[in-house]
Amino acid sequence: MATTKRDYYEVLGVGRSASADEIRRAYRRLALQYHPDRNPSADASEKFKEAQEAYEVLSDPERRAQYDRFGHLGEGGFGGLGANGFGIEDIFESFFGAAAGTGRRQRVQRGADLRLDLQLSFEESIFGTEKDVTVPKHETCERCNGRGIEPGSTPVPCPTCGGTGEIRRAHQSIFGQFVNVSVCSRCRGEGQLVFDPCTECHGQGVVRRQKTLRVTVPAGVSDGTQLRLSGEGEPGPNGGPPGHLYVVLHVQPHRFFRRQGNDLLLELPINVAQAALGAEVEVPLLEGDTVPLDIPAGTQSGRVLRIRGKGVPVLQGSGRGDLLVRVKVMVPTELTREQRELFRKLAATFGDEVSPQENKGFFEKVKDAFGV
Repeated sequence: MATTKRDYYEVLGVGRSASADEIRRAYRRLALQYHPDRNPSADASEKFKEAQEAYEVLSDPERRAQYDRFGHLGEGGFGGLGANGFGIEDIFESFFGAAAGTGRRQRVQRGADLRLDLQLSFEESIFGTEKDVTVPKHETCERCNGRGIEPGSTPVPCPTCGGTGEIRRAHQSIFGQFVNVSVCSRCRGEGQLVFDPCTECHGQGVVRRQKTLRVTVPAGVSDGTQLRLSGEGEPGPNGGPPGHLYVVLHVQPHRFFRRQGNDLLLELPINVAQAALGAEVEVPLLEGDTVPLDIPAGTQSGRVLRIRGKGVPVLQGSGRGDLLVRVKVMVPTELTREQRELFRKLAATFGDEVSPQENKGFFEKVKDAFGV
């Protein structure tokens, strides 16, 4: 009686038309979930091996084509190497930066990432700036160099696992012997016990401090942009590399300018005479200067005029976007007697005679409305 293998695509949770990137991401997710260093459950090791086997085949174009054609029957003769000649441990190392060794495990892991929210003015996001930020974080203890033990003392091998950091249990079945490997619960996979912890960090290997960092904000960033400061996160356990600090930028709105991609939008009010006859006006720029702009005769409210190269600098590129000026024709709400007369004469030239309304009280307006 033979053991039935699961379909490799089913193991990784992807469709048969999945791309190489989709297969890689699916394997990475399963490896993080079921690797014995992270998951002490009884079936984690088998599921991790199953995902490794599926990834080895589906990540190699030739092996995947053979599998798609013949299924598990076409797996023979490929040997123990994975995609591009790398073994299982090489694949895991390419994902997590650490390979599983023999004997006691040295679980070198990257430290946790940190996040910091940083407020920027609209102008700072457009032209760039530098900001000093204070980050509360853990740092490697200087007294014990992150080992967690008092200088001069020595940890002892864990008697439960014999210093290997793992517990192996063999099971015999009709298919042969199976070995289940789990992390030692007493030493938590370290393989050693500390009886004289560091008096500075109390055995943690890290101490909490405030650190001031300078953040360089490039020109052209937008709201929600994340900046990564490599190695400024939490220190890694067991001497592992530190994580990263991600600075999330929050841009405050501007009173007059709005952003549209790499362009800036400005609403410019003009009077009816400027709109009808045309005019040259001064348009304010975000950097504080002004630039002349010709308003064509007959300009309608809502028309957008473009000023080249006065917008947002291209992030990590060259050049700038444009300044879009949206014209808003303002109709006067209060006129002098002379202005009303001039508008009446103007209306007459269009064939429509207008009788200016006199200022009337509320009751007079009601009488006029109802013909009283």
